[in-house]
Amino acid sequence: MPKIAPSFLSADFSQLEHQIREVEKSGAEYIHLDVMDGHFVPNISFGPLVVDAVRKKTDLVLDVHLMISYPSQYVQAFADAGADILTVHVEIEENVPSLLGQIQDAGMKPGATLKPGTAIETLFPLLPQLHLALIMSVEPGFGGQSFMPESLVRAQALKAEINRLGVHTEIEIDGGIDVENAREAVQAGVDVLVAGSAAFRGGNIIENVAAIRQAGLG
Repeated sequence: MPKIAPSFLSADFSQLEHQIREVEKSGAEYIHLDVMDGHFVPNISFGPLVVDAVRKKTDLVLDVHLMISYPSQYVQAFADAGADILTVHVEIEENVPSLLGQIQDAGMKPGATLKPGTAIETLFPLLPQLHLALIMSVEPGFGGQSFMPESLVRAQALKAEINRLGVHTEIEIDGGIDVENAREAVQAGVDVLVAGSAAFRGGNIIENVAAIRQAGLG
């Protein structure tokens, strides 16, 4: 059964606690939190203070995706804020294997991701260190984009390498996921479906998450 990770980039922050409660009632396993610095990507979202605020209201897994240029400076801040999984981009100008070790040492589970134009093979050497490998199925930085179908081929290649290595890395996909493509993603080897607009649309979080999960099951 696929895990569902509602992306709070699409949440109504004026009703944050209510929406957290609805996500809990929906049975979603993760809360996905996108952190953007306005440098690595054009948009700016939020930082450790919001992660800390969400942590205070829920025991769900906080799955934090850092779209920032120098994440090593903030690893401890996100650990202190209560992040469970911390995912960084391979395109940053830092030593990624060392950074993943830093995340692990801070008590979080390390994740890595890459932009759609970066070769999926870039993740392969990192897999033994990774709890989570995130495939971006849109360009990172903004919500509401259309799903890139070629991401499914990338998921298949990643799954094949995970199986070849015999590691237990989860594959997550983020960007344009909804009831129309959830099943294809799961068939391609995806374990965790991040859903933003599709999860929060109309404020019907419980029904939306149930629909995405059912679609993922086929």
